[in-house]
Amino acid sequence: QVQLVESGGGLVQAGGSLRLSCAASGGTVSRYVMGWIRQAPGKEREFVAAISRSGDSTDYADSMKGRFTISRDNAQNTVYLQMNSLKPEDTAVYYCAATSRSWYSRTYQRYEYDSWGQGTQVTVSS
Repeated sequence: QVQLVESGGGLVQAGGSLRLSCAASGGTVSRYVMGWIRQAPGKEREFVAAISRSGDSTDYADSMKGRFTISRDNAQNTVYLQMNSLKPEDTAVYYCAATSRSWYSRTYQRYEYDSWGQGTQVTVSS
């Protein structure tokens, strides 16, 4: 299985931006549908965004549409999450994950992933 390491989290003021990175090793990221999932303290995990193997298709949770952008660079074995107009409610640990299942099955929305990263903390102050 591919190993995933997230980076780029931190503390930012409301309205600010962050770009998260997810570096893959031990496998070729182009073989996987990639997703970002977040979990805030005391809350259930939440689907954020996903991207197809080629990068031609993306999917977002409604609350992230227009603010977050998922992208991938298969040559660099890396997936990104650009987060703009951040809000305090975006505070969470953000996880990168990989699934070998079909994009069209939408299992990425149900957290059915083969590999998970360790997470990176994003804190948005008001």
